[in-house]
Amino acid sequence: MLLDLSEEHKEHLAFLPQVDSTVVAEFGRIAVEFLRRGSNPKIYEGAARKLNVSSDTVQHGVEGLTYLLTESSKLMISELDFQDSVFVLGFSEELNKLLLQLYLDNRKEIRTILSELAPDLPSYHSLEWRLDVQLASRSLRQQIKPSVTIKLHLNQNGDHNTKVLQTDPATLLHLVQQLEQALEEMKTNHCRRVVRNIK
Repeated sequence: MLLDLSEEHKEHLAFLPQVDSTVVAEFGRIAVEFLRRGSNPKIYEGAARKLNVSSDTVQHGVEGLTYLLTESSKLMISELDFQDSVFVLGFSEELNKLLLQLYLDNRKEIRTILSELAPDLPSYHSLEWRLDVQLASRSLRQQIKPSVTIKLHLNQNGDHNTKVLQTDPATLLHLVQQLEQALEEMKTNHCRRVVRNIK
């Protein structure tokens, strides 16, 4: 699977061939540090003074490299696919090898960082439901007013919490249809490829 780099990312990465390979390696280290701790303008300003360029140019170069490494790590693309993705940028063979080495050296750590940044969403534990039907009231002697009450038990970080939801059968039926449609869509080839690449 090849990376699809936008023109903006290609422009950001276009700065890399203009600098020495040691600088590119340092940019790689800064990119991983950027993922760990966030952006640090002082680092960009210091590097910009040494290279005699604007701090925005350095920042864009690091951000472009960060994007390249994170997307490659997220998709766990192979060495060959990474080389093919970088090849379209028109860099020298030496720079392509350096970028490949940066990717191979850091992909496990980047995946670990990305997994820590991902939100911890609640997961399903169990479900209780009840159907209530109001057949009459003081003002209306004959009416049918059904409602479904759902008690949803969830797990999150080892904690159990409960959500109580109430709806009418028509809305519940619509929700069920939408979920079934989503499950059918998950069986398509496109979704299978996406899920396989996420894992």
